[in-house]
Amino acid sequence: MSRIGKSPITIPQGVEVKVENHTVTVTGPKGTLTNTFLDVVNIEVADGKVKVSVNDEKNGNIHGLTRTLINNMIIGVTNGFEKALEINGIGYRAQKQGKKLVLTLGYSHPVEVEEIEGITIDVPAQNSIVVKGIDKQKVGQVAANIRELKLPEPYKGKGIKYVGERIRRKEGKAGGKK
Repeated sequence: MSRIGKSPITIPQGVEVKVENHTVTVTGPKGTLTNTFLDVVNIEVADGKVKVSVNDEKNGNIHGLTRTLINNMIIGVTNGFEKALEINGIGYRAQKQGKKLVLTLGYSHPVEVEEIEGITIDVPAQNSIVVKGIDKQKVGQVAANIRELKLPEPYKGKGIKYVGERIRRKEGKAGGKK
């Protein structure tokens, strides 16, 4: 039995959770999220709490996963999620043009990234990007897609990285005489 799966999730004030045939719909002040889970998991809403249980103890990993996904849905509709990215490099910068993020990353052309539904991209400074939304998976995926446009390189650290991420640096070429 999963230790994470055993603990019930408290539903905060202003959040509504509905369960129909293994489909969970969570509605809160920031929006609505829906997810369908496997048949091996039983989801019950009672006394302001969501309880997750499994039919068979072999499915302990799915038990904990389901509980965590429902918890992330509840956190998303109340507080939301955000990922911050940082741009390092001379001439590298980001700017917002309407619903597009325009990145200058040392290529021969600027790179444009469209905002997808439910996700907002903010540019508080030329070298920082903040991805916000209510769906944790979408926020992480959009941030990873932006980071992938120019991965940080190990010699000078130029590129796009997460705030707080440490880039393992390499020593440059040893300068010896021939």
